[in-house]
Amino acid sequence: MTIGFRILPSPPLPPAELIAALRTLAVANLTDSMHFTRAIAGAIRPMHGGGVLCGPALTVRVPPNDNLMVHKSVDVARRGEVIVVEAGGNLDVSVVGGIVTGYAASRGVGGFVIDGAIRDTAEIGAGTLPVYARGICARGPRKEGPGEINVPITIGGVTVNPGDIVVGDEDGLVVVPLADAKEVIERTRALAQREQDIMQKISAGTLDRSWIDQTLKAKGCSM
Repeated sequence: MTIGFRILPSPPLPPAELIAALRTLAVANLTDSMHFTRAIAGAIRPMHGGGVLCGPALTVRVPPNDNLMVHKSVDVARRGEVIVVEAGGNLDVSVVGGIVTGYAASRGVGGFVIDGAIRDTAEIGAGTLPVYARGICARGPRKEGPGEINVPITIGGVTVNPGDIVVGDEDGLVVVPLADAKEVIERTRALAQREQDIMQKISAGTLDRSWIDQTLKAKGCSM
C-alpha cells in the first residue's frame, strides 16, 4: 500500500432513513445541536442553482493542482454519496468542472464539496447537482496524481471521515458523524420545535425577553 497514493475500501452505506431524516433539517440547527461544532467554514459556499445536499462522504485528498483522484472518485462513488475533496484550499487551479459534475450527476452522485476551486460555473449554477466550493478559477489541473480516496481529510476546518454524513443548504455545510447521527437528529428536531414555538410567540406578541437583562446583570453589566 502506497501512503499518499491509494484507494481504500468504502465503508458500508448508512441506513437510508438517517439520510432522509437529516435532509429535512436545517444546517444551522444541526450545528447548534452539536454545540456549534462541525460546521464547515463559510468560505466554502454553494455554487449550484439551489437544493439540499445530504449524503455519506466519499473522501478525496489531492494535491492543489491535480484532479486525477477526483475523476477516479466519480467511478468509485455509490449512488447518493457526496464527494468531499481536500484540495488545500487552492484557488489558482480548478479541480472540478462541468465534465466531472455532469458525469457524476449521470451516476447518481449526491454532490460535491471542494476545498478548492471549480470552473464552468454557469453550467454548474444552472444544474441541480449540489456543488460547494471555496472559489472559482478558469485554469485547469493536471491529471497525474498522487492522491487518496476514503481516508480521513480536513476541509474547511472540520475533519471528515469516510461515511460521515454531509448536509448542505443555503447557509452552508455541516458534517454529522455517523455514530452520532441518531442523537443529532433527535436534538435538532427538538431545537427546531423550540424555535417554532418562539416564532409563534413573536406573532402573538407574547415573547418574554427578560432573559437578556437577567444575563447582563449576572455578568456584571452596568445598566
